[in-house]
Amino acid sequence: MKLSFDRRQVLTIGVGAAVAAAFGVLPAPAYAANDSEDVIKKFTGDKKATEGRIKFDLPEIAENGNTVPMTVSVESPMTEQSYVTDVLVLTDGNPRAGVATFHFSPASGVAEANTRIRLASTQNVIAVAKMNDGSFFTAKKLVKVTIGGCGG
Repeated sequence: MKLSFDRRQVLTIGVGAAVAAAFGVLPAPAYAANDSEDVIKKFTGDKKATEGRIKFDLPEIAENGNTVPMTVSVESPMTEQSYVTDVLVLTDGNPRAGVATFHFSPASGVAEANTRIRLASTQNVIAVAKMNDGSFFTAKKLVKVTIGGCGG
């Protein structure tokens, strides 16, 4: 079986191949800008968070951003009258800001969570705590990363 193409078909195939090649060599899209401010606004309902009551235990220098140990705790009596309901942890330098959200109740006894996080580069780690009365507290800590954990 012999294939034959007329001039119009050859032109169509050639243009299609040129378009495919052009799109194939375009650079990969860049990461979206960090959305930490939007995430905080959504979490707080655009209410102002007060500095304080949150304590971070993070290394000042993380040699490897792939696994950075973190403890976040919030001063609270954790009673039915006054307790932490949620703690949002995010960063201002990763491609995606959100790191974790921890949920608490008076039965938790203490508002504290331990985990390991990934940091792309030197950046602030931010926590926002929501209290049962609708108030918010915040804290942040700068962590210097020598080897990035998000492909850096």
